[in-house]
Amino acid sequence: MANLKVPPNNEEAEQSVLGAILIDKDAIATVSSIIAPSDFYNPINGIIFDSMLTLYEQGKPIDILTLRSALKRHKTSQKIESSYLTDLVNVVPTAANIEHYALLIKETATKRALITAGSQIAEMGFMEDKETDDLLDKAESSIFAISQTSSARAFIPLKEALAASFDRIDELHKKGAGLRGIKTGFVDLDNTLSGMQMSNLLILAARPGQGKTAMMVNIAQYVAVNEKLPIGMFSLEMSKEEVVDRLLVGQADVDAWRLKTGKLSETDFAKLSTAMGELAEAPIFIDDTPGISVSEMRTKARRLQLEHKVKLLIVDYLQLVDPGRRY
Repeated sequence: MANLKVPPNNEEAEQSVLGAILIDKDAIATVSSIIAPSDFYNPINGIIFDSMLTLYEQGKPIDILTLRSALKRHKTSQKIESSYLTDLVNVVPTAANIEHYALLIKETATKRALITAGSQIAEMGFMEDKETDDLLDKAESSIFAISQTSSARAFIPLKEALAASFDRIDELHKKGAGLRGIKTGFVDLDNTLSGMQMSNLLILAARPGQGKTAMMVNIAQYVAVNEKLPIGMFSLEMSKEEVVDRLLVGQADVDAWRLKTGKLSETDFAKLSTAMGELAEAPIFIDDTPGISVSEMRTKARRLQLEHKVKLLIVDYLQLVDPGRRY
């Protein structure tokens, strides 16, 4: 029993948040986007905060009397002594630091979530009936979910967004006739889209044999070679050797048939040698795993983003992706 470890928690911070809300009913607006009832280690404190949120959402005042009435709806409200609510008011003298108290609660809740996830991952490691890839995806997803909840976005003032926008416009103005997004190399397309914008999903669709893959390779080549931006490419139809051949043909501007048959002239061979040197410096990362699943793609894309900060991710092509489920 001497070595028993207590999960991370901060009882004082929890009581201070609840006490601050009882002192200043508007203080709950500050913390409602930071913490949830499940973030409280003491379940009684979580029940009280949940009741406070209910009153807040209903537009009712939050004080000891209304809170007692709201707590009666909880089955476990019998565990909460009436004197406990009165004590909460005396815990904190002011509601000015409630945001700091809420962040302390969120910090300990995140640590507890990591401990839980670690225990679950350890248990999954002993599951002999599960595929290793599935286990890796579940482990990564559980950690990623924790990181997402701990870095939730909030509203920002328009003033801040305008400042960031002005910086981008100023940079474009200094460059001259630039584009806000990443250039594809196709002038008309770039003018229409103003380049490929961050977080955009662009789908290239056409009938078979119309040159979708050729256009995709040309865009990848331009972004990586000319713009020097790292890109990732999932090629589910062609092998990496075929993708490399297409990149070489495009960069060297030689006849593809002569490259495939080996009937290259000395001029062609010189062009290919130069193109190979240029492509060797291009930050292009190719994965040609056939029938790759969505979960595998997500795992590999996350890792690639962490290691190389890719600006463009290409999938050729979507119909060959294994959704992981059968419909």
